[in-house]
Amino acid sequence: MRSNRAKVRAGVSMAATLPMLAGALALGIPAAHAADNPGRNTLAGTKPAWATAKADKGATSNGAQVAARVYLAGRNAAGLAAYAKAVSDPSSASYGRYLSAKQAQARFGATKAQVAAVKSWLKSAGLKVTAVTPHYIAVSGDVAAAEKAFGTQLHNYAKGSKTYRAPAQTASVPQSLKGAVLTVTGLDNAPHKASHKDQLPPPDAVFQNSGPFSSYYGSNIATTLPSAYGKKIPYAVKGYTGKQLRAAYGAGKYTGKGVRIAITDAYASPTIAYDAATYAKKHGDAAWTTGQLRQVLPKNYTKTEECGAAGWYGEETLDVEAVHAVAPAANVTYVGAASCYDDDLLDSLSKIVDSHLADIVSNSWGDIEANQTPDLAAAYDQVFQFGAVEGIGFYFSSGDNGDEVASTGTKQVDTPANSAWVTAVGGTSLAVGKGDSYLWETGWGTEKAVLSDDGKSWKDFPGAFTSGAGGGTSRTVPQPYYQKGVVPKALATANNAAGNRVVPDIAAIADPNTGFKVGQTQTFPDGTEQYSEYRIGGTSLAAPVIAAVQALAQEAHGGRAIGFANPTIYAKYGSKLYHDVTDTPTGSDLAVARVDFVNGYDATGGLSVSVRSLGKDSSLKAVKGYDDVTGVGSPANGYVDSYRRH
Repeated sequence: MRSNRAKVRAGVSMAATLPMLAGALALGIPAAHAADNPGRNTLAGTKPAWATAKADKGATSNGAQVAARVYLAGRNAAGLAAYAKAVSDPSSASYGRYLSAKQAQARFGATKAQVAAVKSWLKSAGLKVTAVTPHYIAVSGDVAAAEKAFGTQLHNYAKGSKTYRAPAQTASVPQSLKGAVLTVTGLDNAPHKASHKDQLPPPDAVFQNSGPFSSYYGSNIATTLPSAYGKKIPYAVKGYTGKQLRAAYGAGKYTGKGVRIAITDAYASPTIAYDAATYAKKHGDAAWTTGQLRQVLPKNYTKTEECGAAGWYGEETLDVEAVHAVAPAANVTYVGAASCYDDDLLDSLSKIVDSHLADIVSNSWGDIEANQTPDLAAAYDQVFQFGAVEGIGFYFSSGDNGDEVASTGTKQVDTPANSAWVTAVGGTSLAVGKGDSYLWETGWGTEKAVLSDDGKSWKDFPGAFTSGAGGGTSRTVPQPYYQKGVVPKALATANNAAGNRVVPDIAAIADPNTGFKVGQTQTFPDGTEQYSEYRIGGTSLAAPVIAAVQALAQEAHGGRAIGFANPTIYAKYGSKLYHDVTDTPTGSDLAVARVDFVNGYDATGGLSVSVRSLGKDSSLKAVKGYDDVTGVGSPANGYVDSYRRH
């Protein structure tokens, strides 16, 4: 499936299609007995919604090849979900009673007998077993064998302008395997991916910001440019640094010492160690110590052209540098996926859980919910639940396209941020003033208008929507218990009278117009590769910032894992521990002035002058209390300290 990691560099929205279909179901996919298929147990959600009778182009050739994964339900799928909830709920007697990775697998993982039975069934159908992990059995074979194994015909279906294979009926397994199989993925071959040769390409072409800039919010007023909302406006900041972000979110003296943070993306930047060390030195962050940054990488990379591997380098760079800037003593493990496809991203998440590589996991990638398939949702949620029972919390960016209407035509949320088992991180525009003082935040949402030819006005002010924090109400995920009583009923029931999951849960800086400065080795026009810096934003920034704040909170917690944090985050709602973010914190509309290189690099191609209005997130609104742009708000002074064990 496709994960959409929208990269917003210095306010230029560069949507990179990345992989991923992700998790939403509260307890995974139920296996229901199929009355019309005696002796078989159906695997709900394995026939995609786009495989309709109208789109049916006929049977797939029997000799065509299939590669699939049969995910194992384990000893007690319902028990896993129940224990994941209990250890994460501050009101539960089991709160914080985490299991080790080995204990979790022994208690909830598949038994040897289950694995043997599933393997035997697959082989008897004529499929070849290509891999066995604690989570799934991978198989390959022809269509005829797959149809025999899963009790369904495979047909070709039109999907958009292309044709893909998919089950004509919901897949099933023998009744004897009821309870052993969670789901199967890969029977449909639509691209479940993110977006060069199997050798990693060099860094992307250089991107740089033009000035003038503000060094802190409001320090440099654009007196020669037209007014906006009745007043002169400041130039955008050059890019906040860790010192400013730590002050804004109440870091105090905490540094994340002793806490382990993992970061997942696809591929790996070949210059990350140099870039991170150079950036820290230039901006007064603590130097990286030996072994503080490590990478866990696959033996081989695949689909590098299709996924745009070099585009992921900046994502890893942003995540690593933002985490270190806010939690400079935390240990960071980067876990790179072999490609931007779901299977590989799932493998990266599983590596973290199976070896308990960290307690906090930052993930700045996702896709739109319409591309989500329930089979993959169940596979993701199972990983998140295993993480929860081990005390591991997953943080996902909520997306950079607001309500997604402008980019997809349909109002929807992103996935896997929509999963009930992860913390969805929304975005804000942040104003840090003189002396690193916190001034205000708005919900991140940008409208852009350019300077008129005569320089006396802004064309079509305030202009068109460009980007903003993802959020809204899921169409597929039931409302989790921790949101009840906090999320307004009108939001929860927007798509379903029974109530659904609303995104996000919490928020932090994301607006590239009030963004973070990063340093990265990039390819310059003359072909040389040099370290340079630029301002960046997006919820791809908000996620690692919140992950780092949670590392500070875990240090305050005596080093004990916080685990899946949503029940605790919502339990603190309504207190002064959060900045209650609204779109008009000063009582009037807000905007900044931007000057950009037209070619993204230097002035030879000319300059573009624009006004960027803040707090204009498509149809989403940041209002008093919980909202679908910023969740409960952003961490305030006292938030980190509230985790202190007394």
